[in-house]
Amino acid sequence: MPVPKSEFEKLHPCDFYTPEELLEDDQMYTVYEIARLLQGLDAEADIDRETEDILLDWAIPWVMRNADDLVVATPRSDDEPGYYGLAE
Repeated sequence: MPVPKSEFEKLHPCDFYTPEELLEDDQMYTVYEIARLLQGLDAEADIDRETEDILLDWAIPWVMRNADDLVVATPRSDDEPGYYGLAE
């Protein structure tokens, strides 16, 4: 149910990292690692599955929105996720 803005003490701009701000140019990242980085966590932070699912809800649209600035690597094996990195 919608909530009036007046119920919140402070409102912030909906601002996300750019790929250049978030990713190292010589590294490739899984969408799971990107999800953690978008929340200010270490890429290898240990989080529970429910939290990871919520973070993915933010990361997947971010990857799609920034697709022009990213490259994708084919997984090295069938059980490995894809990796994303900065386009050169």
